[in-house]
Amino acid sequence: MARRYDPERRERIIDAAIRVVGAKGIAGLSHRSVAAEADVPLGSTTYHFASLDELLIAALRRTNENFAALMRQCPALADPAADLAGELARLLGEFFGAGRGAAELEYELYLAALRRPALRPVAAEWADDTAALLAPCTGPATARALIALMDGICLQVLLTGGDYDEAYAKEMLGRICG
Repeated sequence: MARRYDPERRERIIDAAIRVVGAKGIAGLSHRSVAAEADVPLGSTTYHFASLDELLIAALRRTNENFAALMRQCPALADPAADLAGELARLLGEFFGAGRGAAELEYELYLAALRRPALRPVAAEWADDTAALLAPCTGPATARALIALMDGICLQVLLTGGDYDEAYAKEMLGRICG
């Protein structure tokens, strides 16, 4: 039988893994569950991703890109006169505006690095890349502090079930920005 040319299959498998984790959590992720979700043969998932860690790395990279893309598109990050704290608080609001499920999924994948050492470099990449976007405005140490605070605010909102408070975030981010 001729092999079907399917250049998008790897991307569909990553997207399917993200949907599986979103619906069932990390514990529900398997090559079989992803293959079923992507509507591909089981062998396709193992061909493209030899281990679940490889699949999780690809999924984490994909989800990490969401907030980084918001930041890259923000013209205020290139404007020294902009209200950086206000812009970052607005971006967090936009992040949560995409739906609590999307934020939970992103953090579930991000925090999976606690138990899966293979994911740690990808989690660190995200922090490094995001801090690099802020560093020209703030310097490297302040950029790292801002990232830590934004992560903390997001985690508190997600873990407590509370609402995102943009005014609070702006005030706290402003304290770090000086």
